[in-house]
Amino acid sequence: MAQELNRRYQVHVIAPTGAEEQAPEQVDVTEVALRPLWRFLLEAVIQAVIQARRLRPAVVLAGSGLTAPLAWLAARVCGARAVVYVHGLDIVVPNRLYRALWRPLLRRMDSVIANSHATAALAEGAGVAVSRLRIVHPGVELPELDAGARERFRVRYGLGDVPLLLSVGRLTARKGLREFVADVLPRIVAQRPDVQLLVIGDVPKQALFAEGQTPESIREVARAAGVNGHVRFLGTVSETDLADAYQAADVFVFPVREVLGDIEGFGMVAIEAAAHGLPTVAYAVGGVIDAIGDGVSGRLIQFGDHADFAEAVLEVLDHPFNTKQIRAYAEQFAWGRFGEIDL
Repeated sequence: MAQELNRRYQVHVIAPTGAEEQAPEQVDVTEVALRPLWRFLLEAVIQAVIQARRLRPAVVLAGSGLTAPLAWLAARVCGARAVVYVHGLDIVVPNRLYRALWRPLLRRMDSVIANSHATAALAEGAGVAVSRLRIVHPGVELPELDAGARERFRVRYGLGDVPLLLSVGRLTARKGLREFVADVLPRIVAQRPDVQLLVIGDVPKQALFAEGQTPESIREVARAAGVNGHVRFLGTVSETDLADAYQAADVFVFPVREVLGDIEGFGMVAIEAAAHGLPTVAYAVGGVIDAIGDGVSGRLIQFGDHADFAEAVLEVLDHPFNTKQIRAYAEQFAWGRFGEIDL
């Protein structure tokens, strides 16, 4: 985001320790400690005010609802516009203190940018005026595809040439992986006995109020459903391995659930899969609807219809989507488009 905004603006970022080494050369960074949370907020607001007075920016942008009050205060100090980019969970998080102190500030921001139509609806429901609300989807980089990635990855992990389903992301209750293994995977295995589900990701350590699903709890469900031999966990992998996994898999499964106080604001991982030419089958929940072109980059299934989800996966396995078509869809979300917005 900072790199694309830097094409039009001079950008200075206040971010957690370690961000500077990842930032583009032209972007200045002021680092603050991430943990504990109170220290992050305290140091960030102090630095925001200091930098606002020093730099006199035209816009102060908060990267999420959590930092919206900091951006609002810094903007008031220097007469800048206060803008926030909201993601969904930062609006509905079930915390009384957050709702009492943070959410009201959203209504006082000069502009609220939502990452999806679902998140925009939540912001409007929280009292944000429609005239101050815009929708800008997150961006993705389209990588060069590697013709040898599929075979290389499958050989590395001893997968052979089996039908391969892929799940990527933090193991939270919202992601619905445990329910997928219990209710959907057995239906797929019944038709394709050699199918394998590969899970990349771990239980979140720093998720905001997110309930985790451990690999062991998912394995217990798999054993009870008779599909334990069809599920494999890799945990956290390198960026190279992740890119290879996207190209080695046949279907990306994204069985996101409707969870009170927790929402999938966009479904960025489905766009990342599409950028690698991998089709996604997902429940039509929250911002996932914005991230998947039904029939173009994958399939959207009514939430809770386990039989239809399984049937869609089997259909994609039997009749693969066109890789160029999927990547063309992902190209609509290229980061370059983010840099075109007026803050």
